[in-house]
Amino acid sequence: MPDTERHDRQQAPEPPLNAVSRGFELIVRQTFAIIGLSLIAISIPLGLITPFIPLGLPLGILGVVLLGRSTVWGQRWMESILRRHPKLERLAPNWLMKMVFGRNKNAQV
Repeated sequence: MPDTERHDRQQAPEPPLNAVSRGFELIVRQTFAIIGLSLIAISIPLGLITPFIPLGLPLGILGVVLLGRSTVWGQRWMESILRRHPKLERLAPNWLMKMVFGRNKNAQV
């Protein structure tokens, strides 16, 4: 066998992700989405109970970030909210916009 054939076999492409790792990733994303929805649901009554100490606000923000990061529809929903209310985008830090949407602040959608 010539050296070129051996060389080609050694550089074979890696196989795609197997079904187990894709299934695990799906379970993790769904878990994060459920946690995000739960945090949003908890933050509303918590914010009403403690109006002077904003305990519900950080929980709500964390829930929205988890939801937008782990679901496509959550990310689309957040983009539509930002399109309707551009002042909200000014309040969000740049690292948060990169983490959730994969873009910088004030970049056109």
